[in-house]
Amino acid sequence: MKFFRLMLITVLILSIGLTGCGKKEVTTSTSSDAPKTIKIGTILPLTGDAAPLGKLGKEAREMAVEEINAAGGIKALGGAKLELVFGDSEGKPQVGVSEAERLITQEKVVMLNGSYQSGVTLPASEVAERYKMVWLAPVPSDPVITQRGFKYVFRMADTSAMRVASQIQFMQYIKQEYGVDLKTAALVYENTAWGQGVAKEWKNQLPGAGFEIVIDEPYDKSAADLTPVVTKVKNANPDVVLLVSYVSDATLLANGFHEQKVQPKLFIGTSGGYADPEYIRNTGKATLGFFDISAWEQDVSRPFSKEINDKFVKRYGYPMNGEAVKAYTAMYVIADALERAGSTDSEKLRDAFAATDMTEGPVQMYTKHIHFDETQTLPDPALVMVQFQEVDGKVERVTVWPQDAARKKADGTTYEIIFNK
Repeated sequence: MKFFRLMLITVLILSIGLTGCGKKEVTTSTSSDAPKTIKIGTILPLTGDAAPLGKLGKEAREMAVEEINAAGGIKALGGAKLELVFGDSEGKPQVGVSEAERLITQEKVVMLNGSYQSGVTLPASEVAERYKMVWLAPVPSDPVITQRGFKYVFRMADTSAMRVASQIQFMQYIKQEYGVDLKTAALVYENTAWGQGVAKEWKNQLPGAGFEIVIDEPYDKSAADLTPVVTKVKNANPDVVLLVSYVSDATLLANGFHEQKVQPKLFIGTSGGYADPEYIRNTGKATLGFFDISAWEQDVSRPFSKEINDKFVKRYGYPMNGEAVKAYTAMYVIADALERAGSTDSEKLRDAFAATDMTEGPVQMYTKHIHFDETQTLPDPALVMVQFQEVDGKVERVTVWPQDAARKKADGTTYEIIFNK
């Protein structure tokens, strides 16, 4: 009997041990189903005319991804780490298309984001849509990007229509608050999808706001000489010159206007090249007095702005701009969607993006509420107007509007708007 009791105890011990091993194997199997890394395709102009801004966007994304991974990665997927896989569009639509194909079919990314340029984003995002893969556009502003009825394309960027509306609100503010007579406008823009999209909005919105368009001047952004454009503007003598440019052409125009002493009452840029750190280095005092519409500035008091920008400066040696902030916060939006989806499946991920509702965390440095409307666009980004002014002997971008966002001096007063004499 003792022998049989010993045998029974042995069998029970082995049974319990095997049952425990079985549970452990199930846990291991479940954990192994989660990916160790999640590849995020990122298309940017890393060479070509827009390479400086592509580099800025790349750096902002890399810093955010390092933070997300250091904080534990995507916890709903077993702590999987995000991995950015880059494609260089060279600023060319056809190259952007081929890079989207490569990232999807060869690199096996789970979604894509980019590109800096609307002209590249439009055709490249069509590739993502065809493969039923999410594309998040943090920066490109052409409204058409999210007006095509696509299911998988989302946009965080402020649109051209939003930027133009803010430019006009600012012009009306200048008329009402300062008594500056503004009636005529010159439209000067680079002739790709981005510039054409902004120009379309100017033509739609300016007449109804009481402004007469006296020049409609598209140009080739790769032109080596824009003197003829500068001369046309000088001869027309408009009250306002509205500009859409990349950094090289923005530089040519600003320096040309300065040399020919073109002095409208307002020069107003539409981000892009005017927000590029290279622009001030290239133009110096020639750009003093210019305005630019922006999604974020380092002197704007929004949560997380100072600490994140300080970290960026320490790491790369120069501050963020609005485009960099959008690229940076986009990585947190992607991480949030992955957490809620609990999967890299395209359909689940797409549904998670559609349900995005973020009101806290680093995204606050861009805007208070990250969500998407029925067109899958962020409907209410917070835009500000900056002016290039001299501060302590250096040319800087100074936020001047809206008034509650205006940059403060050391004595607590706000910087005043400076007008061309």
